[in-house]
Amino acid sequence: VQLQASGGGLVRAGASLRLSCAASGGTFSSYSVGWFRQAPGKEREFVAAVNWDGGFTYYPDSVKGRFTIFRDNTKNTVYLHMNSLKPEDTAVYHCAARTSGVVGTVRDSYDYWGQGTLVTVSS
Repeated sequence: VQLQASGGGLVRAGASLRLSCAASGGTFSSYSVGWFRQAPGKEREFVAAVNWDGGFTYYPDSVKGRFTIFRDNTKNTVYLHMNSLKPEDTAVYHCAARTSGVVGTVRDSYDYWGQGTLVTVSS
């Protein structure tokens, strides 16, 4: 499975942004997908995950209520819609997929990774 993340950019605090993760190959519609982010000098951290059919999602407290993950399996694409962005959301955002259909928060449990897209939030 190849993953291509896109949609990053430079926005002001309080703005919204939608990231996309397009997949090719494999049986993507049966995989769970997660978004992770990595700020300069920091560890890669979990941001959101969705199960195989989109019926279950999970978020850490840091983004809960602001970020929404959803998927369109007819387009082999997963989205991360981000509202009320803060400067601390600045990072490279990576999408990842794992063959287990249930959500996961552990980075090493994911089998496939995209190259990342940079989100910069100015104050």
